[in-house]
Amino acid sequence: MSIEVKNISKIYGEQKALDAVSFSIKKGEIVGFLGPNGAGKSTLMKILTTYIEADSGSALVNGFDVNAQPQQVEKSIGYLPEHNPLYLDLYVKEYLEFNADVYKVNKSRIDEVIELTGLTPESKKKIGQLSKGYRQRVGLATALLHNPDVLILDEPTTGLDPNQLVEIRELIKNIGKDKTVFLSTHIMQEVEAICDRVIIINKGKIVDDRLLNQTFSSENEQVIEVEFDFKIEEQFISNLKNLVSFKNIHDNQWELVFKADEDMRPAIFDFAQENGLRTLSVQLKNKDLETLFREKTTQK
Repeated sequence: MSIEVKNISKIYGEQKALDAVSFSIKKGEIVGFLGPNGAGKSTLMKILTTYIEADSGSALVNGFDVNAQPQQVEKSIGYLPEHNPLYLDLYVKEYLEFNADVYKVNKSRIDEVIELTGLTPESKKKIGQLSKGYRQRVGLATALLHNPDVLILDEPTTGLDPNQLVEIRELIKNIGKDKTVFLSTHIMQEVEAICDRVIIINKGKIVDDRLLNQTFSSENEQVIEVEFDFKIEEQFISNLKNLVSFKNIHDNQWELVFKADEDMRPAIFDFAQENGLRTLSVQLKNKDLETLFREKTTQK
């Protein structure tokens, strides 16, 4: 495994930032770590990169213990923190040369990461002259200098415009062909565009962990969106058989979630006829990542 996390907990005062978090990531996976602000994402990132220690539990990166073998961990990871620290008065190549000395890597590697991250057109500029998107590229280039096996990226697209978002996403996907990538974000589209797998954290606990090519609906679960021609009360909707939850989307539109082996759309038509209603539209929907995220992070 590239990353193994076992029962990691971290407490700040009376707040439990992480509560017995456990998961593992195989070599070559691109995994999105998704959660609302304050869920514990950055705290776990800092533990995995040896910036802080957990109060309990253990974590291995490339087989090295983050507490007992911090130097080996640091050598085997590339880290891009949420607030990318850069020396704005240095030229791009000058900054990378400085970091190459820190990592004790051959200076020839600098030209390689400049080309890999698409920095060639901007490599002779000062970092302070670069756009936010190119500054993120400098951060990624720095993280890649020592050719680490694992990349840990904390909110790598924060503050980017739509064009910059697409560029950085493609860059991360290409890098992920050769490396394990653990990507923290609170943006669903980010995970869908880049990742193979998603881990969702809420209030310090892992609430879901699945491959993105898996269906987001539970077994035998059907999500149906229906619009009637007349407004009806919730108490009538709740009479539908096999209904497990429902939501009034807007006026006469409802999202209905059923658990049944049979297709429940005919039952909706029958329900409408029995109650003197007409169905203006009935649509079977697959539960998307946004719906899953909302369900998992709003549970009491």
